[in-house]
Amino acid sequence: MTDNRPAIALHVIERGLIEIPATRCLVFNAQNALRWPEDFGGETRYVQDFRPAYLSLHNQRCSVSPAPEGSDFDLTLVFAGRHRRQNETWIAEALARTKTGGTVLVAGLKTDGMASLKKRVSAIHDLAGAQAKFHGMAFWLQRPAEVAGLVEALSHPNGLVEGRFETGPGMFSADAVDPGSQLLAQHLPDDIGGSVADFGAGWGYLSAELANRARVTSLDLYEASHAALEAAKVNLGGAGNAELGFFWHDLLSEPVSRQYDVIVMNPPFHQGRATEPGIGSAFVNTALGALKKGGKLFLVANRGLPYEGDLQAGSSACGELAVDGRYKVLWATK
Repeated sequence: MTDNRPAIALHVIERGLIEIPATRCLVFNAQNALRWPEDFGGETRYVQDFRPAYLSLHNQRCSVSPAPEGSDFDLTLVFAGRHRRQNETWIAEALARTKTGGTVLVAGLKTDGMASLKKRVSAIHDLAGAQAKFHGMAFWLQRPAEVAGLVEALSHPNGLVEGRFETGPGMFSADAVDPGSQLLAQHLPDDIGGSVADFGAGWGYLSAELANRARVTSLDLYEASHAALEAAKVNLGGAGNAELGFFWHDLLSEPVSRQYDVIVMNPPFHQGRATEPGIGSAFVNTALGALKKGGKLFLVANRGLPYEGDLQAGSSACGELAVDGRYKVLWATK
C-alpha cells in the first residue's frame, strides 16, 4: 500500500499554506527520506523507532535516531500512525522540541483516525490550518511560548500491565498481556535451559516468564521496536541469574550471529492493517536457522496461520503442544 503521508505534508508546504524555514526540521515516523522542494536547504533530522524503517533511512544517509534528540526546530513533521496515544505523544514531543513560533505539521490517513486526532488537538489548542488531500488529512499549529500544559495534555507516559510490566503507547499488547503469549508461556516445558532467545520479544513478557528458570544460562531478546526493547530492559531488571542480551534488530533483514538451544516467539503477521503470513514464516525460518543441532523452537500463532509447512521443512520433528479457540502452540526440533 502506498504511503500517502509524505505527499499530504508536502502538498501543504508546496501550496504555501505554511512557511518553509530554510534551517532545521525534525520528522517523526517517516519511512523514507523526504523529497523537499528544491529551494529547501535546511537540515533534516528523523526520529524512527521501528528498526526496518530506521535502517531504510540510515541507508539513505539520513540523520536518524530511534528517539528524539535536539530542540529549537523551526518545523516538525509528525506522520501519524494507527495508535491514538502514540500519535498524541509524538505531537507532544514535537511541540516540546519546536522553537516558539515554529510549526508542527501532522499528516496521516483518514483510515488511521486523523479526523478524531485533529478534533482532540484542536480542543486543546487552536489550529493554524487544516487540509484534506490524497485520502488523508494534514493539520498544523504554531508552538506557543508556554507549552508545558499542552505537552502534558497530549503526553501518554508508560504505564504498568498487571502492576509489574512497563509498557508504552504504540507497543504491541500495551494494555494487557497478549492471550497468545500467555498460552505459550503456560505450555513451555519445565526443562527449558541453556542459551535461550525470544524473537520479537516486545516489552518482554515471555522473557520475564523464562528469566527465573534455573536452567536458563543466557537469555537474548530480539525486538524491532526500540521503545519496547527499552521497556523490556526495565521489566527484566534483576530477574533471575541468566545473562541477558538486548538486541534492537530486524529479524527479516539482519542476520542472527548466535546459535541457541531454545527459541520462543509470538511472531508478527501484519503489515499495517493487512494480514501477511509471510512475515511469520520468515520469523520461523530465521529461528530454525539460529538453533543449534537438536535445539528447540516454541511458538504461538493464530490457528489459521499455516506455519506447519515451514516447521516440517526446516526441522527434524515438529508438532502441536496446545490449542484453544484462537491460538495454537507449536514446537519443532532442529
